[in-house]
Amino acid sequence: MKTRQTILYAAAEVFDEFGYSGSSMRQIMMRAGVTLGAVYFHFANKEALAKEVMNAQQDSIIPRLTSDGLQRLVDLTLVWSRQLQTDPLLRAGVRLTGEQSSFGLHDVTPYQEWGKTMEECLIAAREAGELREHVSPHQIAEFVVGACTGMQMYSDLLNKRADLSKRAIDMWLLLLPGIVNESFHDSIEVSLERADALVG
Repeated sequence: MKTRQTILYAAAEVFDEFGYSGSSMRQIMMRAGVTLGAVYFHFANKEALAKEVMNAQQDSIIPRLTSDGLQRLVDLTLVWSRQLQTDPLLRAGVRLTGEQSSFGLHDVTPYQEWGKTMEECLIAAREAGELREHVSPHQIAEFVVGACTGMQMYSDLLNKRADLSKRAIDMWLLLLPGIVNESFHDSIEVSLERADALVG
């Protein structure tokens, strides 16, 4: 398992730097410091390795979350916005998910997994009375997945995601008044300081 993780993180670094088409199994082997046989023992081909990286995005985020309900969803996006600036595994997963049609894939699993995780946060928020009655956890989760996808692409082109946390915060400042029961509004913390604290 340790060798597999080493290969996965090496692949993430290579994919993050060069994209799918610019990367090779030999580059990944050299970055991981293992034999080519070891790479192929764990991953049948480059496509299988890319899919594993694509579907490992949440591993960079979920372990950092300790809150519940709506605060957990906000925190998820704050950690995501920070980790996209520094974490090769997350950055590579996002890059590959966006580029996948160029190398013959059509895998919506990463987006669906994000949607499922976000919806779970919102269902917990509804059960705790945090959401307004009209709010659909599924609809909001789908919206946030789409908004974050477009937000990070725009921010990446604009300034290499330097302002991504600010954009995530602005999204919540616009969204929260329409979905949160007034009695809970002041209890949801959305700030750059919280984003910094969450990633340590």
